[in-house]
Amino acid sequence: MSDKLSALRLFTRVARTGSFSRAARELDLSQPTASRIIALLEQELGTTLVTRTTRAVSLTDAGIAYLERIQPILDALDEAEHMVRGGGEIRGALRVGASSSFASRAIVPRLGVFIDSHPALRVELLIDDRRQDLIGEGVDVAIRTGKLTDSSAVAKKVGSWPLVLVAAPDYLARKGTPAHPDELAEHSLIVGGPLGTTWTFTRNGSEIPVKVFGHLVVSASEVAVNAAVAGLGLAVGTILSFHHHIEAGRLVRLLPQWQLGELDIHALYPSGQTPKPAAKLFTDFLIQELRSLFKLPS
Repeated sequence: MSDKLSALRLFTRVARTGSFSRAARELDLSQPTASRIIALLEQELGTTLVTRTTRAVSLTDAGIAYLERIQPILDALDEAEHMVRGGGEIRGALRVGASSSFASRAIVPRLGVFIDSHPALRVELLIDDRRQDLIGEGVDVAIRTGKLTDSSAVAKKVGSWPLVLVAAPDYLARKGTPAHPDELAEHSLIVGGPLGTTWTFTRNGSEIPVKVFGHLVVSASEVAVNAAVAGLGLAVGTILSFHHHIEAGRLVRLLPQWQLGELDIHALYPSGQTPKPAAKLFTDFLIQELRSLFKLPS
């Protein structure tokens, strides 16, 4: 049983890393030993799970189907072992999916504290600006911003971050500082991000929608942030996006008496599976860290 379980764990690592040598190193095996174990597993199953070339390792259709079925079993075993230990040390791997901007701004600066608290846990950051297939890519928890589209996934709210309007000091020195939303037509605007081409300002129950036209349109929030810092115009994004630039004086928050709404951030777990203890711990850690940073209510 232990040999079979070890073979299954090795197979999942080969599948996730796309490399026999890397999977072997992670499990303290030699590359030839890892290759032989997978070959024996394939022989036992009577099918080919992995396609090997000189440049890459990929799963066959049978390998993909097998991975999808054994991953929940291995996760359930990890959960059972953790419960038997009475909530002891968390071990194994935690695969966290996130966009490059959120990972850079929110996760990486705080990750050291989490890793130090769980030294037997290996954290894998899967950085991708598209929305990953949680089950197919073996993601234990994915951090998503904005409206949720995957209704089958299990979600936990991490927080709601206010949207703010910002500009660089040198831009304001050249173009002036707007005192009212109606004045935005006189300014260069960086269009894109969470609000698209309509920025709706609210104050004391009144609402002013502003149709924006900009000479610069971006499709990635990180680019919008960098464009604002470079003095190319006014930009809208979450306080999380601009926080460290505002604190450093590279950006100035504008029209603070007006609200632009909020953007929700959720942690998503794969549907049909019990979330890993490590995934739940990571989510709770991230919630607490970001709540403390922005002094958000519980």
